[in-house]
Amino acid sequence: MPATPVLPRPRSERVALVHYWLVGMRGGERVLERLIRLYPEADIFTHVYVPEAMSATIRARPVKTSFIAKLPGARKHYQKYLPLMPLALEQLDLTGYDLVISSESGPAKGVIAAPDARHVSYVHSPMRYLWDHYHAYRASAGRLTRLLMPGMFHYLRTWDMASAARVDRFVANSSFIRRRIARAWGREADVVHPPVSVSEFRRASDVTSRYLWVGQMIAYKRPDIVVDAFNRLGLPLLMVGDGAMYEEIRRRAGPNVTVERRLDFAGLKQAYATSRALVFSAEEDFGIVPVEANASGRPVLAFGRGGIRDSIVPEETGLFFDEQSPEAVIAGIEALERWLPHFDPEAAIANAARFAPERFDEGFLAAVERAR
Repeated sequence: MPATPVLPRPRSERVALVHYWLVGMRGGERVLERLIRLYPEADIFTHVYVPEAMSATIRARPVKTSFIAKLPGARKHYQKYLPLMPLALEQLDLTGYDLVISSESGPAKGVIAAPDARHVSYVHSPMRYLWDHYHAYRASAGRLTRLLMPGMFHYLRTWDMASAARVDRFVANSSFIRRRIARAWGREADVVHPPVSVSEFRRASDVTSRYLWVGQMIAYKRPDIVVDAFNRLGLPLLMVGDGAMYEEIRRRAGPNVTVERRLDFAGLKQAYATSRALVFSAEEDFGIVPVEANASGRPVLAFGRGGIRDSIVPEETGLFFDEQSPEAVIAGIEALERWLPHFDPEAAIANAARFAPERFDEGFLAAVERAR
């Protein structure tokens, strides 16, 4: 794919990229890679940095950490230091940077930029544990943490709202996150969907009868409702993902369900392209996996809340089910089986093209220009 032209910027412009933590390669880090491509001379700031877990693109740039990185066990237990992260961000010295771009999901936007600098925040999500998922996190915490959370998180919410005033322009990764930004911080936001490497996926000539589920096997992704539904349906299913629920899901899986901790990229591409459909059970901020399935020419059956509403076109590139339960998944599969004869793989591929990296580049650079 040809290189994307980058809009001209003043030669003297210094850019700082602030990312919450760099401990593994997930969707937020893929966005950071793209930002590095747009701003190749940028310096990176973060709370904790694990170089061996990061891509060559990120390792090639200078990375400066906050004092959180020096605390005991920070590389693995960085989230335990969440109450200290506002202070740590405010101690990062961004003097001399003309443009600050924060990548927000954990604390990142609270840095103090120079008075004449622009600050653009790309928001994957306002911190879930402070807002939408607070009660779920508190319910699953240990006794001491549950006692401390109300006061501590009240302070963090106050800081989170106050630090939003330091941002000149917000950019949300979906319409769903734009609404959450308005609710949490009272701010408007542009919507620029994250980049998906759609050109790396291909349609297969032969499609199997096996359904596919891909994701982290953690509670909010709801792999449990999918394995339970397919145990009752008896239809073949491949589930791919690691996480705290992996062993539980593997034990619960019936003989028709195959559970794999991981596939290499070639195997994952083949699994997408040959699947009957992808089943997507999470309420996600955006959700890259459904776009990858569409890019492979396959439909998606998804829980119809969250960022999925931006990416899947109902009755064209997939269908939605309306609650996170095995019964709803079963009803969704039955509806999908009736609809599949009308599905056009080329329509799914065309839909996925809306999320190509070049579209991200154009949208994000335009948002930065509007921040001037």
